[in-house]
Amino acid sequence: MIKPLLFLFLICLTQVLLAQSTDQIMQELEDDTTLGNDIFSDFNEDLESAQVLEDERFYRYGRFFSVNLGGGFTTFTGNRGQAYEDNDPTFHLSVNYFMDFQKAITLGIEYSKHTMILDTVVHGYLTQGRLGAVVTDMTRAFLGYKYYIDTTDLGTAITYSNPHFIGRVEYWYQTNKFIDQETLPRQKGGGIGTGLGVGLEFPIELKKSYVSVEALYHVVNFFDKFTQDYRQEFKADGTPYDDSTYGYDDLTGNVVTLIITYNFTW
Repeated sequence: MIKPLLFLFLICLTQVLLAQSTDQIMQELEDDTTLGNDIFSDFNEDLESAQVLEDERFYRYGRFFSVNLGGGFTTFTGNRGQAYEDNDPTFHLSVNYFMDFQKAITLGIEYSKHTMILDTVVHGYLTQGRLGAVVTDMTRAFLGYKYYIDTTDLGTAITYSNPHFIGRVEYWYQTNKFIDQETLPRQKGGGIGTGLGVGLEFPIELKKSYVSVEALYHVVNFFDKFTQDYRQEFKADGTPYDDSTYGYDDLTGNVVTLIITYNFTW
């Protein structure tokens, strides 16, 4: 008689415990689905709070605009690099708009001058004899993007140097002037290019002035890239007109620039 009663008691106790567990689970689910207690809402609230704090920090400590004035060097690779003598300096003017601590949009213009000496008879100018000096003006407008590396966990020296990556889309406008051949008209043309590089910005006075150093490698589709006008011409017997080797089969080559600027920031 005792065993049936004990078995019946255990069944009743189990039902009571199950009922309590079910009520507890339902209560927790109800709490989670109640407005203001949803885990997804809490997560979104945390994100929004963090974004607000980041925006406040940027408005308090960040830079919004800068005007950059400076100069540097422009040189070329390939045949164009062999042909040109660089008439430094290169002049630079740009404006930066900072979207936050790590991203900025840049818009600007650069100018450089280069000289090519042709003291031999070349294919495109047989009747002129020795062509002489050809001065090339290079003016390029660009739109770029800068990404500043997060240096929060790095050393003070690295943090204050503001290292960043640079990407630019450019339009190069080129003018060739034949200095020793006044009867020849100027050649004008343009080409689209891209530039990739790295840079550093050293503060002179925080949020007010900086000195920037940027090095870029440019790939440009110059209008005279594949010209054969400056190829050395030979006589009918295959011998050159003179002993010069200043002719160039084409003007292929890319561009390297190093620019130092003083940045007025606010």
